[in-house]
Amino acid sequence: MKKILITGATIVTMDEEQPDHFCGDLLVEGDPITAIVSRPERIEQAGIDRVIEGNKWILLPGLINTHGHAAMTLLRGYADDLPLMRWLEDKIWPAEKALTGDDVYWGTLLAIAEMLKGGTTTFTDMYFFMDRAAEAVAESKIRAMLSRGLAGVGLAGGRMLREAESFINNWQGKENGRINTSLGPHAPYTCPPGFLKKVMAIAARTGRPLQIHLAETAGEVERCRQKYGLSPVELMEHVGLFQFEVIAAHCVHLSDRDISILAQQGVGVAHNPGSNLKLGSGIAPLNELLKAGVKVSLGTDGAGSNNNLDLWEEIFLAALLPKGIHQDPTVIPARAALKMATTNGAEVLRLPRLGKLKVGYRADLIGLKGDLPHLNPIFDPSAHLVYSAAAADVSLVMVDGQILVDNGSLTTLDEERIIYEASRRAYRLTGKKGRDNAGGLHEGNNFNYQR
Repeated sequence: MKKILITGATIVTMDEEQPDHFCGDLLVEGDPITAIVSRPERIEQAGIDRVIEGNKWILLPGLINTHGHAAMTLLRGYADDLPLMRWLEDKIWPAEKALTGDDVYWGTLLAIAEMLKGGTTTFTDMYFFMDRAAEAVAESKIRAMLSRGLAGVGLAGGRMLREAESFINNWQGKENGRINTSLGPHAPYTCPPGFLKKVMAIAARTGRPLQIHLAETAGEVERCRQKYGLSPVELMEHVGLFQFEVIAAHCVHLSDRDISILAQQGVGVAHNPGSNLKLGSGIAPLNELLKAGVKVSLGTDGAGSNNNLDLWEEIFLAALLPKGIHQDPTVIPARAALKMATTNGAEVLRLPRLGKLKVGYRADLIGLKGDLPHLNPIFDPSAHLVYSAAAADVSLVMVDGQILVDNGSLTTLDEERIIYEASRRAYRLTGKKGRDNAGGLHEGNNFNYQR
C-alpha cells in the first residue's frame, strides 16, 4: 500500500462539514484518503513513500464530467456552426457509420488524455464499441460511467440491446470499481416508447441506471408534443422511465411542469452549457432547476459539438450565464458552480465516496498551481477556481490514489502516439486532409464500415 502525503496545500474539500478552504496536509494510503489536517497541525512524514510539497497548490476533488461521447474527439472541428439536427443527420451520423472498434479505442484515449490533463477524474460516455472504450479506461486508470448508445428506429435495435446488456455483465465494477456501466437510450426521438420498454427491462435485470438526451432543442419538444401530446419529460414519466435512476442530459427547454417532474422523480440533470450554446440549442433554466431541488451536474458533451472537454469552461459558463439572464450577480455563486462539477457529479452518477476530499473517500483529487499571475492575490480559492482557473493550471491528478498526471505530464499514457493514431483515423473517417502534431500529412478516403 503506497502512502502519499501532500503538505501545506490550500485545500478546498467541498465537504460542508469543513471550512470552505484551509491550509493543511492530506494523506493517501492506497486508494482512500486517510487523513486531512489543517495547519498548524501536521501529518508525520515517517514511513511515507512520497511527500509532495503543496504550498503553491490549490487542492480539490477531481472534476466529474457527467455527459459526453468520448471518441467524438475524432470529429472535433469537422462539423462546426450547424444546428443540432443538421449537425447529426448531415455530418455526424454519416461519419459514424465508418467507425471501427480501433477508432473508438484511440478516440477515447485522446479524450481521456485531454480530460486527465484538465483535471477530470471521472467521465460519462455514451457511444459505440464500448468494450474498446472500456479497454481505454482500464489502460489509462481514469474512472468512468460507460454505456452503449441505443437507438430503436432502425433494424439494429435488437442487436444494440444485446450488446448493451452483455457490456454491463462483462464490465460493471471492473478495475477496482473504476468502471461503472449504464444504459444509454439516445433520446425520445430515436427511442420510441416500445423500445424504451425493452431498455427498461434490461435496467430491471441489471440494476444499472440510464442516461438519455432530453429536451435539448425547441424543435424536439415541439415534435414530441405533436406526436404524443406530451413534452419529452412528460413522455418519459408516462412511459415509466423515471422509476429507474436516470441521468438526463441537456434539459434546455423545460416547462414548469417538466421541472416539477424532474424534481419529484429524483432525475439527475447533466447541464452542458458550452455545447448547448455552440449548437444554438438554447440555455437551460439552471437557476429554476436548482431552486426546485433538482440535482444538477455538469458535462461537456462530445468534442464534436463543444469542441473541447474542458470542465473549467463549463463551470465558468454555468456560473455566468444565469447571472446575465436574470440580471442578478448573486445567482449561482462560485461555490454552487464548483459543487456541480464535484459533489453533484458524484450524486448524479450515484457513485459513492467521490466528489469530496474527506477521510474514507476515494483519493480522486487534483492540484492546481496557485502561484500563477491570474490566480493571485488569493482571497477566495473557490472564486478563483470558477472565474480564473484554466485546464492548463492543473499540475497533479490522482485517481484511486494513483498519480495519473505528475507536474502536468501524463504518467500512464503515451500522449504523442495517441495524438498521431487518433488524428489519422479522424482524417480517414471524414475524408478530410490535415496535419498531426508532428506535421505529418494525412488524407481521408471513402472507407466504409457498417456497425
